[in-house]
Amino acid sequence: MKNQTVSRSPWTFIPTLYFASGVPYVIINNVSTVFYKKLGINNTQIALWTSLLYLPWIIKMFWGPIVDIYSTKRRWIVATQFAIFCCFGLVAFSLQVPNFFFISLAALTIGAFISATYDIATDGFYLLALNPAQQAFFVGIRSLFYRLAVIFGSGILVVVAGFLEVYFNNIALSWTFAIGFSALILAILFIFHAFILPLPESDIQRQPQGATEKIPYWNVISSYFQQEKIGAVLAFILLYRFGEAMLVKLTSLFLLDKPETGGLGLSTSEVGLVYGTFGVISLIVGGILGGFVISKYGLKKCLFPMALALNLPDIFYVYMASAKPSLTLVYPLVSLEQFGYGFGFTAFSVYLMYVSQGEYKTSHFAISTGIMALGMMLPGLISGYIQEKLGYPVFFILVCLLTIPGMITLFFIPFKEENKRQTS
Repeated sequence: MKNQTVSRSPWTFIPTLYFASGVPYVIINNVSTVFYKKLGINNTQIALWTSLLYLPWIIKMFWGPIVDIYSTKRRWIVATQFAIFCCFGLVAFSLQVPNFFFISLAALTIGAFISATYDIATDGFYLLALNPAQQAFFVGIRSLFYRLAVIFGSGILVVVAGFLEVYFNNIALSWTFAIGFSALILAILFIFHAFILPLPESDIQRQPQGATEKIPYWNVISSYFQQEKIGAVLAFILLYRFGEAMLVKLTSLFLLDKPETGGLGLSTSEVGLVYGTFGVISLIVGGILGGFVISKYGLKKCLFPMALALNLPDIFYVYMASAKPSLTLVYPLVSLEQFGYGFGFTAFSVYLMYVSQGEYKTSHFAISTGIMALGMMLPGLISGYIQEKLGYPVFFILVCLLTIPGMITLFFIPFKEENKRQTS
């Protein structure tokens, strides 16, 4: 099979591959909380079940070798994109039936497993279709288009649904159109990639038996857990965003809830603008600035100040829950909190790379990100229940207090001089 990567520019497929990666993730894990809230599901149920949707991204490392061994990355990409389109089509349809919650949640769960598999295949294809120089150049491009997908999902899509709610005077119908629109976009991307993706010579199907024998599966996993001060490292990964993990599941719900129930009473479109558009843009800017600061001063010097930047702005939600400020003030407060999140999360991401070294660095990074997703899922499971018992003001105070354990772990995690120089 002739290698087409020489004549086909990565600009023709890398942006769309990673846009198609971001759209399902943000709809499954973030937008779902908005439309379930608008459709009358209570906060406890929303936070519990949508937090469980993180699970496939936690355990995807366990079927990564299957994607590597069977078929080609290109076929996996095309097949999973079509399957995600089908899942979203089912979600859109299910919102019109009485037992929509069960059907849509089942479709989102299947979609989550498929989306996590798509991510594995896409990252593998990225390494096969691009040469090392192209890989380095397009790291920023793939991240940008992934973030644009987040803005599309949590911002534009939510704003459009809000306008349709007013136009149709039917919440379920408006979200059927919104989710159906996202499914249509994924269908177009599926057709586009089926024709445009190159056929790298190295993207071949391996012999399953021989390939399996070459993978030191348990050695890879055990070597990760044999690292220096692994207990402190695991505590750091699980606790660094513990408060933020509880906050993120309730943010949209707080903005949507009526003032008499403790929320701010914003419309769907306003939430799409406040949190999904301006908030995400602020998060992106914070992430870019965080990367610049770490490259200039080094990770070890920056980690604690950036942890403070991540956690201290959570106090804004305590203020908003108590004072119920006007929309004019909500915009900058949410944007500042998201900026701090993006800034502080950069340090977290760099440290995950720091502990993913050695012969199996790719697999170790997959383990680290899986544990990271677990650290988001577990607090999210109980966040809705706790909020409904305590009310928003006390809940947000608790969120602020729960940021402290993660910052304490910073004093126990290992640093080595050679890694300090790498991140300087």
